[in-house]
Amino acid sequence: MTYKNFTVETDADGIQLVTWDSPDRSMNVIDQSVFEDWEKIVEAAAADENVKGVVLASGKKHFGAGADLTMLQAMMGGYDSLKDSDPEKAMETLYGHATRLNNLVRKQETCGKPFVAAINGQCLGGVFEIALACHARVLATDAKLGLPEVKVGLFPGGGGTQRLPRLIHTQEALQYLLKGGNIHADKAVKLGLASEVVEAGELVAAAKKLIAGGLSAEQPWDKKGFRLPGGQVFSKEGFNLFPPANAIYRRETHDNYPGARAIMKCVYEGLLLPMDQACRVEGRYFTHVLTTPEAKHMVRSLFISLQAIKKGARRPEGVEPSEIRKVAVLGGGGFMGAGIAYVTAKAGIKVVLLDKDAEAAAKGIDHAAGLEDKAIAKKRSTPEAKEQLLALYEAADDYSVLADCDLVIEAVFEDSNVKKMVTEKAAEHMKPTAIFASNTSTIPISDLAKNFPRQDQFIGIHFFSPVDRMMLTEIIMGKKTGNKALATAIDYVLAIKKTPIVVNDTRGFYINRMVLRYMSEAYNMLIEGVPPAMIENVAKMAGMPVGPLALNDETAIDLSHKILHQTIRDMGEKAVDPRHVELVDSMVEKHGRLGRKNGKGFYDYPEKPAKKHLWPGLKDLYPQQKADDIDVQELKNRFHAVIAIEAARCVAEGVVTDVREADVGSILGFGFAPFTGGAISYIDGMGTAAFVDMCKKLARKYGDQFKPNKLLNEMARTDEKFYDRFDPHASPDETKKAA
Repeated sequence: MTYKNFTVETDADGIQLVTWDSPDRSMNVIDQSVFEDWEKIVEAAAADENVKGVVLASGKKHFGAGADLTMLQAMMGGYDSLKDSDPEKAMETLYGHATRLNNLVRKQETCGKPFVAAINGQCLGGVFEIALACHARVLATDAKLGLPEVKVGLFPGGGGTQRLPRLIHTQEALQYLLKGGNIHADKAVKLGLASEVVEAGELVAAAKKLIAGGLSAEQPWDKKGFRLPGGQVFSKEGFNLFPPANAIYRRETHDNYPGARAIMKCVYEGLLLPMDQACRVEGRYFTHVLTTPEAKHMVRSLFISLQAIKKGARRPEGVEPSEIRKVAVLGGGGFMGAGIAYVTAKAGIKVVLLDKDAEAAAKGIDHAAGLEDKAIAKKRSTPEAKEQLLALYEAADDYSVLADCDLVIEAVFEDSNVKKMVTEKAAEHMKPTAIFASNTSTIPISDLAKNFPRQDQFIGIHFFSPVDRMMLTEIIMGKKTGNKALATAIDYVLAIKKTPIVVNDTRGFYINRMVLRYMSEAYNMLIEGVPPAMIENVAKMAGMPVGPLALNDETAIDLSHKILHQTIRDMGEKAVDPRHVELVDSMVEKHGRLGRKNGKGFYDYPEKPAKKHLWPGLKDLYPQQKADDIDVQELKNRFHAVIAIEAARCVAEGVVTDVREADVGSILGFGFAPFTGGAISYIDGMGTAAFVDMCKKLARKYGDQFKPNKLLNEMARTDEKFYDRFDPHASPDETKKAA
């Protein structure tokens, strides 16, 4: 029998080698055709008395990368289309789809033949669940195992929540299930997840040896007398584990993620039951999670949309791929410039650091060496890799070094005059085909482009700090930026393994506009007398990774001071809230509290090992309300709404032209409540009509920052969704009409 995704060979000893190598895919993933093939292979092996056992191996660089989430997205869409007209059938159909993998791998492990997974490279998600249902696993030295579903709003629904805690200690299993992290080969053996680690070329032989040696075709949990590695649920071990585990879960997630909540329930309830019943419990929870807006929107934004953006969804058609062999960073000795240079060199691209003098430029090389030393200490790099990286660097103070650079990135001080000077100097030495990019966070790109003789080759590339850790990069189009500059910028950002979103020019661009709204609403709350600790804690309860006051400390309060006063100079005093100016002026000018950089901001930063803590003087700035009298849900709504409204304004103004980028950018840029799927999905998930109604109530109570714009009011009349009106898959003409 032939299969679409697998080849099957049986040797003289009756051991069957099944090689998974899905055509037209770079990675093996589970789709409908894999389900069909694997079920036939399991049934055929079980029925053939000449087959003594099965080895599952991969024909690709990696073993496999989970289920095809577009298939899951279609399943969720099918449920949504049917739930109103026939809710019972909708749920029954979804349950059948949701439990298919679970049922299949259960059939695999009880078919009477031993299965061994010979794992190379990554083995993640549903593919790892197939491997967990094998009776043994052999790993190559580069193997990485993991169940990352929680990161996209789901959880392992193919038996992962049941087999993992039956193979390893429950506490370890919960950590891997809830964090979605990888388990490296050596660690997997220590945990008991694999039999041994061998070189890649020895995988199949080692797997066959296990079968030939009499590997049991019965899983440990199907044998009488099986005991859980972490102890029974109703035992001393269980009582010591589950109460604190639930507390930690609440602390880390604030119960915002249905997938994470289901993991806790599946593990607790499932370990009380035999495997067949436990799998049914998991299947029911998995079906429920698939019906939640959190799962729908997280899968869409953090997988489907993110993958499309990473594949160059916004790259202009008809432009040849860019050959970026050498990049120059102006201001390469500064913190931001050094960070840009580092990620460039990490991508294997030669980088020139240009600064006021060679000594200043060399600081960028020192920065790279320091980061590599830290990586070496954590065994994430090697001295050899560090040496190769630093060999790509060149430090200089003479603009003539720009002559053979393909891309020049300006990262000097945030001052229009300074940027003008270095741009004009650079233009004198750059080759005619090179692209010039400015890393600015506040100054309009179209204004800066006037300093460059070829404005069609001028673009903004806005990095976020620290550059080596932040995954998002904003690419800003000036009024005259051409397709070649855009394509080159996208090619570069993808080469350095960042996620690019493309936005049009405006003050603050996209991400900073939302960040400033987040921090300014915290100013409002402070002025109202909301206790500072409550502001920070409620923001985290709302799903934000960092409280707004802590974030302001990181970005620097004196920067907020400069932005407020620059805005007044540019747009007049009515452009800012005078209460905010008074607050920030007091923090900077009266109290000398600039933020983390001088150890004094909204927080105090004592010497280690002491931890940062809110500045006690904050509560004395304004009369304090009683915390018990404050509506926590309303505070959460204010944080979400003020950011989402700003995102909607950016869509209406054409600053963001792709709603996928609006969502992905809001999450990766500053961590907007990932469980919502992003700022635009937050509105769609609530419903535009309900969102506008909430915002109008907030506006009456707290101010015009919550006033819905014309677009929102128009969409609310028919409860229209952004992803319908601004369909990212529509033609450009249709998108233009929608706007």
